[in-house]
Amino acid sequence: MAYYLYVIVLYVNILILSFNNGNNIITINAQNVPSSSRLTNLFPHLSFDKDFTQIFGGSNVQIYGNGSNAKISLDKKTGSGLAAKNRYNHGFFSAAIKLPAGFTSGVLSNWDFFPHNHDEIDFELLGHQKSRNWVLQTNMYGNGSVKTGREEKFRLWFDPTTQFHEYSIIWNSYHIVFLVDNIPVREVLNTPAISSSYPSKPMTLYTTIWDGSPWATNGGKYPVNYKYAPFTVSLGEMEMAGCIHDPNDLSGKSCSKTSNPSSLDPLEGQNFVKLSSQQIKGLQWARSKHMIYSYCRDKRRYKVMPPECKTR
Repeated sequence: MAYYLYVIVLYVNILILSFNNGNNIITINAQNVPSSSRLTNLFPHLSFDKDFTQIFGGSNVQIYGNGSNAKISLDKKTGSGLAAKNRYNHGFFSAAIKLPAGFTSGVLSNWDFFPHNHDEIDFELLGHQKSRNWVLQTNMYGNGSVKTGREEKFRLWFDPTTQFHEYSIIWNSYHIVFLVDNIPVREVLNTPAISSSYPSKPMTLYTTIWDGSPWATNGGKYPVNYKYAPFTVSLGEMEMAGCIHDPNDLSGKSCSKTSNPSSLDPLEGQNFVKLSSQQIKGLQWARSKHMIYSYCRDKRRYKVMPPECKTR
C-alpha cells in the first residue's frame, strides 16, 4: 500500500504543519544531532478552526483542543486535508507533526496548491515501499512551471511516528530554507542561475494525506494496504508569519520595509536573510549524514543539469 502525507508545502499557496503533546512539543535528543537556534519559539501559534478551512475528507478531519490541534486521516474511502485561509507573499511557516506508525507504503502527506500551473515549496513525507520507514522529500517548483521538479530526499534521524517533530520553511526573496526540528536540511539561494524558477507567486498553506501509490511506489507496485487503515497524522502548534497577500496590491509590496527591518520579519529581517554559522553547521551535517537523493546528482534523469546545480 502506498500513501502520501504532504506535510509542509508552499504552493502558490503554502502549507505547514506542527504537532504537539499537550502544551509542549516533544523532541528527541539523538546522538550527534547538532544544536540549533529555535526559530519556532519566535512566533505565536495559530488556530486550526479559525485560520484553516477543510478542503476534503469529511469526518476524516478532526480539530480539537480549542483549535490548537488537528488530525487528518486516510481510509479506503478518502484522504483528507486542510488549507490556510490567508495567502502569503513571503514568510515563515512551521508545524509539529506525528506520523502514522506501521506499514505505510504509498501513503503521502504534504502541502500543495495549484495542481497544473503553480509555484510550490513543500515537505512530502513518503510512506516507504516494503518497509515501515518514512522518507522526507523536499521539493519546489517556480514561476508556474512543474516541468522540472527539484527534489531532495532524506532519511530522518528519529522515528517520526512516536513523537511530534517540527517541520518549518523560510521563504523570502533571498532564499528558501527547509528545517526539521529547527535544523536546516536544505537551502535554495535566489541566485541568477535559478531566478527564473524561483517561487514568487502568492501562496497558501495546505496539509493533506492521500493515496499516492501510482506516483510514489514504482507505478503502484507497493500500493497502500488498507488492512492497516485508517492512517492518521496528528498536527499542532501551527505557525504562519510574514507578508499576508493583499489582492488589491498588484505590486505585491504591501509588506515590504525600506528601513529598519524587524529582526522577526521573515521578509527582510536579519534572522531570515542568511543562515547563522550554527545553522550552516547543521545544514552540512544533515546533508552529509542523511541526504539520500538530490536532483543535482541525478545524471540519469538530467542529461544537462539545471543551471543552479553547476554553481554548487
